[in-house]
Amino acid sequence: MENKTAKESRTVITDLVLPSETNPIGNMFGGELLARMDRAASIAARRHSRRIVVTASVNHVAFNKMIPLGSVVTVEAQVSRAFKSSMEVYMDVWIEDRESGLRSKANEAIYTFVAVDEMGSPVPVPAVIAETDTEKERYDAALRRRQLSLVLAGKMKPQEASELKALFS
Repeated sequence: MENKTAKESRTVITDLVLPSETNPIGNMFGGELLARMDRAASIAARRHSRRIVVTASVNHVAFNKMIPLGSVVTVEAQVSRAFKSSMEVYMDVWIEDRESGLRSKANEAIYTFVAVDEMGSPVPVPAVIAETDTEKERYDAALRRRQLSLVLAGKMKPQEASELKALFS
């Protein structure tokens, strides 16, 4: 299995926020944004693995800015790191200013997907090659996030979490 660059999984989805997707004060429902992010992330994971993928977890979501009705919203997703059968997908959400067209970061999220076969059993995925500084930072941080998640789930002993130990040494 040949390793792949992070950029090979890059997925960009752009759409408008419509009235049916907003709350009573005219901002996009969080659940609507989560669904858009899930679709973008699943495409990125599928591009990386070339397999059926399933959402394993929503690891982190930050709703930093409200997204008003009529906004142009862009979700950019990319696999940040792959493990045996799982892939961490990092997403940035951007909104465009209506008048200037300038983009600003509204939100970000990290999802985990698992590649599976037709029977739903996990299958191996290629490793990620991080090239840019941002890709390298996200790649390194993915291992820390994974170890923390495993420790909290009781699947790894804290003393085995080498990346977390390094943070506190």
